[in-house]
Amino acid sequence: MASAKGLEGVVATQSSISSIIDDQLTYVGYKIDDLAENSSFEEVIYLLWNLKLPNQSELDAFKAELAENMKIPEGIVEHLRSYDLSKVHPMAALRTAISLLGLYDDEADEMTEEANKRKAVRIQAKIATIVTAFSRIRHGNDPVEPKKEYSYAENFLYMLNGKEPEAIEVEAINKALVLHADHELNASTFTARVCVATLSDIYSGLTAAIGALKGPLHGGANEQVMAMLTEIGEEDNAIPYIEKKLENKEKIMGMGHRVYKNGDPRAKFLKEMSRQLTELTGNSKWYNMSVKIEDYIKENKGLPANVDFYSASVYHSLGIDHDLFTPIFAVSRTSGWLAHILEQYANNRLIRPRAEYTGPESPEYVAVEDR
Repeated sequence: MASAKGLEGVVATQSSISSIIDDQLTYVGYKIDDLAENSSFEEVIYLLWNLKLPNQSELDAFKAELAENMKIPEGIVEHLRSYDLSKVHPMAALRTAISLLGLYDDEADEMTEEANKRKAVRIQAKIATIVTAFSRIRHGNDPVEPKKEYSYAENFLYMLNGKEPEAIEVEAINKALVLHADHELNASTFTARVCVATLSDIYSGLTAAIGALKGPLHGGANEQVMAMLTEIGEEDNAIPYIEKKLENKEKIMGMGHRVYKNGDPRAKFLKEMSRQLTELTGNSKWYNMSVKIEDYIKENKGLPANVDFYSASVYHSLGIDHDLFTPIFAVSRTSGWLAHILEQYANNRLIRPRAEYTGPESPEYVAVEDR
């Protein structure tokens, strides 16, 4: 029985949600370029969950439903306040809060299609509020309630900062949310599907997915990119720093991607947003440094930047704490996780792969007193 390390190249399921074919990412067949340039995040969520783009009345109703469900239970807020916030990583707090959220949902264990879709709306709406509430509490501020007239991206920034966001900030966050929404059968999505394939509830699936996303080889990469850029400090230090890393055979975060041969199609959109935002904030060095690193790695290792690489300087330019980068990824990817969970429930089979055994062959059992 042959095995594939990391399940590389193994087709584990069929899905109608997203695809990566010939380095082209699509959501339900729509090219990511078209969606990133033209769609709101709410349109993309609707697309992933319903396998079609909404018309205007459907979109208006869906946006209103999300806005109506953004407020979180006071018990969640009090739970966030109870943490030692000097030690708790936001992804650990988010993982726990989503699990706790299930205890406040009367339909948590109701497994009908209709109930699961209602829960999906509630989870997608509330995850943005949980992330922003954690951030504000950590900085000694009270959480900010969402505004029903705001878009999802606007509300996220408003709840995070407590002030009306600038148009370019909304554009940047909306683009980031669209670009991170789904990515075929990535590690966290596969984790979610494995979990709910046992017919566990939707909150368990989300909690499992967040746990997988937390790792630096998945969602944590953009946080590591910004840590690297901060350590480099100035443009002139960029190439010597990277040369030393490569000499020591250390991994450069945010470069290359297992499923893309010629580059991540999402990266160019956040690269441009990084250019605009760093210029606007007077911190072009972060963009310039990133371009130098990308060009050097591409020339010497053949690895172009992936979506995580430029999302780091985008979020930094928006004044977002570096350890919130991965939770923002989770806010977006929840839309894809929920789409896959709903698809798994609709045509379920327990996911139970095999392992190729490499241990000892038929050792003789020896009684404990003789060992």
